[in-house]
Amino acid sequence: MAIILGIESSCDETAAALVTSDGTVLSHRLAGQEDAHRPFGGVVPELAARAHVEMAVPLVEGALADAGLTLADVDAIAATAGPGLIGGVMVGLMTGKALAHAAGKPLIAVNHLEGHALSPRLADPSLAYPYLLLLVSGGHCQLLFVEGVGRYRRLATTIDDAAGEAFDKTAKLLGLGFPGGPAVERAALSGDPRAVPLPRPLVGSGEPHFSFAGLKSAVLRARDAGIHKPEDIAASFQQAVVDCLVDRTRIALDAADGATALVVAGGVAANQTIRAALADLAERSGLRFAAPPLWLCTDNGAMIAWAGAERFAAGLLDDMEVPARARWPLDPTAEKARGAGVKA
Repeated sequence: MAIILGIESSCDETAAALVTSDGTVLSHRLAGQEDAHRPFGGVVPELAARAHVEMAVPLVEGALADAGLTLADVDAIAATAGPGLIGGVMVGLMTGKALAHAAGKPLIAVNHLEGHALSPRLADPSLAYPYLLLLVSGGHCQLLFVEGVGRYRRLATTIDDAAGEAFDKTAKLLGLGFPGGPAVERAALSGDPRAVPLPRPLVGSGEPHFSFAGLKSAVLRARDAGIHKPEDIAASFQQAVVDCLVDRTRIALDAADGATALVVAGGVAANQTIRAALADLAERSGLRFAAPPLWLCTDNGAMIAWAGAERFAAGLLDDMEVPARARWPLDPTAEKARGAGVKA
């Protein structure tokens, strides 16, 4: 049984974890940066990178101590190599390289998106390939057919903004606080999702991709109209996002022949309204529904260690020349979406 050390630093959370190849999480340490970024209403890349420098090694040491292990007991070291804020990615990857070199251990460069994509299998080892994955986070909104480790077929992506980015911008527009996703969800609990007429971009068009830029603009207009309660705008916005995600996912199911399950992962997957709507879609489609527990939805070291464990079992190792990447698609062969920018 292999033991993998995972290091995550792609955005504003530094994390380290030790996970076994049978899915046991031996330890997990995480340091967030919410207080540092809250005055700015969003993540400041330079501040994030500096915090990663300060926290990476102490978190690794803490994770090893919690598990009662030393670096000599680890079979391989996995580190996020992208995509993400390049300064933070470089810190985590260089830390992983240094530890691997010093201890004579194999290095595994993990795609952060693959960490999210495989995290449901850490939570539930019975989840079998292939499955349809809705990967929804602050920087990404994609539908992927997951056929196995390193084997992803992208069926849809966003042509402008990700759903998580729309949540963050809506929270900022409504003065709900940071981080935006949980703030909007809390406000929506006391709001009316039918109170504010907001658009559902591309719903009913048959278009496989996502679009949320127009929805953000509509939230701004609703706020400036001065006739709607913030909680009603939040609830109406959240429902619009749900309708868009469900509509796109329903289309993708038609192209996901042989899927064993409908899976959601990524930071936005922690939203309970979204999870419930997707679970209902899966039930109506005759599919199993799977989602990781809430702590595995947001960025964490356990998902990186687990992706490393799956890659280690498949013999997918990396050398010390592997680069840090700001952009790194899971399906590099996918055609560019209509009108999409560099994120797609």
